[in-house]
Amino acid sequence: MSEAAAPPLVLRRLQRTYRTEAGGLPVLRGADLTVEAGEIVALVGPSGSGKSTLLHLAGLLEKPDGGAVLVGGREAGTLADSERTAIRRDEIGFVYQFHHLLAEFTALENVVLPQMLAGKSRAKAQDRALSLLSGFGLAARGSHLPGKLSGGEQQRVAIARALANDPRVLLADEPTGNLDVDTAAVVFAELIDTVRSRQVAALIATHNPDLAARMDRTVTLREGRIVPWK
Repeated sequence: MSEAAAPPLVLRRLQRTYRTEAGGLPVLRGADLTVEAGEIVALVGPSGSGKSTLLHLAGLLEKPDGGAVLVGGREAGTLADSERTAIRRDEIGFVYQFHHLLAEFTALENVVLPQMLAGKSRAKAQDRALSLLSGFGLAARGSHLPGKLSGGEQQRVAIARALANDPRVLLADEPTGNLDVDTAAVVFAELIDTVRSRQVAALIATHNPDLAARMDRTVTLREGRIVPWK
């Protein structure tokens, strides 16, 4: 299968064990998952089940102890750090519960910076940043520092930043968990619309059953493996 035809994200038999003073703590015991282009998958499970670990492995922030992470058909989980960094920068977007915006830069600059780090000119990066912010209703807020934005606005900027380099894959860890119910619903609806329109493969960890129900399917982490949600 060519990279162009391959699913954006495939996890095969992922294993991850953390070392503790008491010995090995297995978290993932052979987790398998495929996320197709334009598909939004909810990842659920109790606290401590390994959802964040799975996202870190899928996002090449950690290396698995076993198994494979394929991004666009390319096995990336065990590449050298420099190659993993390039794939993470160019092909994977991250959204966290807390926005992690750079406080000293404006909303526009926060979306421009990752593009410039990827080699795009300032002019092109700014054009794309303006387009993304406009899509989230923030055209008039680009010159504001994060501290001058509401929580929902900050998270919208964080989502725009995650999409700035046109990634194949979007990974999100409780992306609306820090927002009130009404704001979370609006921001999440915008996230879903944007992901589907751009045909991004999205894996979103959430504790919120209402949000999970709005995604294409739900999978559960149970005893270190991924199983369909029931």
